[in-house]
Amino acid sequence: MTPDPQAARTSLERMRVVKNVQLTEGVGLVVFDAPRIARQVRPGQFIHLRIARDAAFILRRPFSVHRVRGDLIEIVYQVLGVGTRALSLAAPGEVMDAIGPLGTGWDVPDDVTHALLVAGGLGAAPLGMLAEELSAHGVAVSVALGAPTGERLVGRELFESVARRVVLCTDDGTVGRAGFVTAVVDALLVADRPDIVCACGPEAMARTVCEKASAAGVPCRVSLERLMACGVGACLSCVVSTRTGQKRACIDGPVFWADDVVWESVDASCWRGQG
Repeated sequence: MTPDPQAARTSLERMRVVKNVQLTEGVGLVVFDAPRIARQVRPGQFIHLRIARDAAFILRRPFSVHRVRGDLIEIVYQVLGVGTRALSLAAPGEVMDAIGPLGTGWDVPDDVTHALLVAGGLGAAPLGMLAEELSAHGVAVSVALGAPTGERLVGRELFESVARRVVLCTDDGTVGRAGFVTAVVDALLVADRPDIVCACGPEAMARTVCEKASAAGVPCRVSLERLMACGVGACLSCVVSTRTGQKRACIDGPVFWADDVVWESVDASCWRGQG
């Protein structure tokens, strides 16, 4: 899964809405016809979307690409602010423009034969494409997927279609195991040791997963959430503290090696599908 350097070209593309549906209360899935971005995007990368043209939308919003199907890209979003509220109302045929693909994705080493993906809530969004690509390359995939309720288990059908094992966790116990997804990580690391862990979700959850992977001696990659303005490395609003200095989530990330991250208490918005 070494990225093709020729596939990393960023472009500005006018994208047509093909479908926009509500997955559950406050969470939606929008499908764009975006052939240039679809050909270039790698798992874990994102687009910087201009939702509308009026003054409330001067700044673009970053969204992880959940899945690619031919010329189509899928974006999962959570309705929290004016931007995602407007996105939830977009009808098929409407046109928006986006810069992308942006960022550094998962870049899983080629010698990996088994990967454990751990997703919390909307953190499942950037892991969907990764799960599909790993499986297509013959890598065994295990998934620990958590959410507040069963209805909010984003990407469940996708993961179950490509992974050899999917462990579901819900805070309220309505589906799968009751409790946080972090509670099942230790057992998965021991029972079926992976070559790598890929984690995405709320920062407290991601940090816990990274610590568990480190304690087990398993390399871990983590996708971090940060507020973004420009999305191209100029504004320095999305810095991440690492052992080698301050890095930009939009350029150097959003995916980092976990042992390089200096964990901090940061009030970061879940830009993967909010705003």
